[in-house]
Amino acid sequence: MVKHVLRVIVLIYLLFLLILPVALIGWRTFGDGPGPFIDALTTHSALHAFQVTLVVAGWAVVLNTVFGVVAALLLARHEFPGKRLLNALIDLPLAVSPVVVGLALILVYGTFSPVGGWFEGRGIQIIFSTPGMVLATVFVCLPLVVRSIVPVLEELGDEQEQAARTLGAGGWQTFRRVTLPSIRAALGYGIVLSLARALGEYGAVAVVSGRTVDETQTLTLFVEERFENFDVQASYSAALALAVLAVAGLLATKLLRPRDGS
Repeated sequence: MVKHVLRVIVLIYLLFLLILPVALIGWRTFGDGPGPFIDALTTHSALHAFQVTLVVAGWAVVLNTVFGVVAALLLARHEFPGKRLLNALIDLPLAVSPVVVGLALILVYGTFSPVGGWFEGRGIQIIFSTPGMVLATVFVCLPLVVRSIVPVLEELGDEQEQAARTLGAGGWQTFRRVTLPSIRAALGYGIVLSLARALGEYGAVAVVSGRTVDETQTLTLFVEERFENFDVQASYSAALALAVLAVAGLLATKLLRPRDGS
């Protein structure tokens, strides 16, 4: 009896918090058929927002994948002073508001800061351009690849890697032939999580992008801008596109989730 009551409570909670809002967006989007949905997502502004989103998310995923693998190997395979501090810093993006991240990036890389001024003096604008948006997205996605790989490395141990080195394999060869195949599923899981997080990021990107239409506007910013300008069809269509991407990412994480004993 208690099990059934708890199940009903959970289903009702999910119904009103998740299922109904998403279903309502879908119903509003296709209320007049698929034509307006296609038209809304094929405008110049919408296509540009898709392009900016993919560029920012792509760079963020690549950078976080490289950092995540290196940091995971460092945490799981080595002991060094400050290891606990590094471990804690990696989780910092989970505790800090993305808006605070955006403000901090402006203070460091803004035009009137020493670092930002140095870059702009050499023709590289960071804030209110793609590099700043990439930095903001990298920050909010920082822990995802690391936290996907570290438990797998700790569970596997380093016996196989030591055996490979004993047989004469170098560091890169050991990583490519022994370590990488062992963490492939966990790495894929972390990459998909990072991609999903990057595609849906709003707060930090909104602060550092300047929200310039057709220049620094991601899909999440496009949704807000179109809704504020009473273009609800474009807003709902873009929101549904983001929801579909999120569901696809969720399905991918289920397929790539490391299984016990793998």
